[in-house]
Amino acid sequence: MPEVSLRERALGLLSRREHSRLELRRKLAAHAEDGDELDALLDDFEKRGWLSEQRFVEQVIHARSGRYGSRYVVHELREKGVAEALIEQALPQLRESELEAARAVWAKKFGRQPEDMKERAKQTRFLQSRGFGLDIIGKVLRGDEH
Repeated sequence: MPEVSLRERALGLLSRREHSRLELRRKLAAHAEDGDELDALLDDFEKRGWLSEQRFVEQVIHARSGRYGSRYVVHELREKGVAEALIEQALPQLRESELEAARAVWAKKFGRQPEDMKERAKQTRFLQSRGFGLDIIGKVLRGDEH
């Protein structure tokens, strides 16, 4: 079987889903002869528009915002090496639908208001693990409209 070139590997990965530059670099590093070759390839992909941090951010937000809070999504973007400026730019979009997402996640898991402090703590911990802030959690558990 012929050896797959670095370029073909990168295109194969990008054809499946968007990647951040750092994420793609990590995946391809084991197959590159040296780091300069890999950086040149990634630069070329960015110039051609095949590798886009902006598209990656949009894809992550689209995939995660219905099930996770802004803290979770921001953490994931930072882990993938996305620039802080792009994260800051995406925050308003994330926060816009965060309350509705928290309500949907809460309703699917619990569906009823907590009866005691133990149940309230359990529901709070669950929503925190999904990346929702205490302000959003409080609104969901109180049943606030806004």
